[in-house]
Amino acid sequence: MMLLDSQPVLLEGADSRALERLPAASVADLRRGQAATVVGVVARGAGDAIARRLGELGFVAGEPVSVLATAPVGRDPLVVQVGFTRFALRRAEAERIRVVASGG
Repeated sequence: MMLLDSQPVLLEGADSRALERLPAASVADLRRGQAATVVGVVARGAGDAIARRLGELGFVAGEPVSVLATAPVGRDPLVVQVGFTRFALRRAEAERIRVVASGG
């Protein structure tokens, strides 16, 4: 097992813009119960504390993720499961997590 496999993929600057142009969606785009795989976390500027923290919480490339529930009005916050852990995320935070949908 390589340590790099568990490191957050935080993309800044040109790398971040390239990730946003991929056919990947964000966690905020997923339907309730839809499975996906994390591609990376988009950082908005150097030293983006929120993007770094999302990576530390487990939103790393290759991890399975799904939206379990949303608030009834405005769908904010979202209850998201990554691996075996559940988090409540604001929509703005969920939009930073890029994923590739697995179907469903």
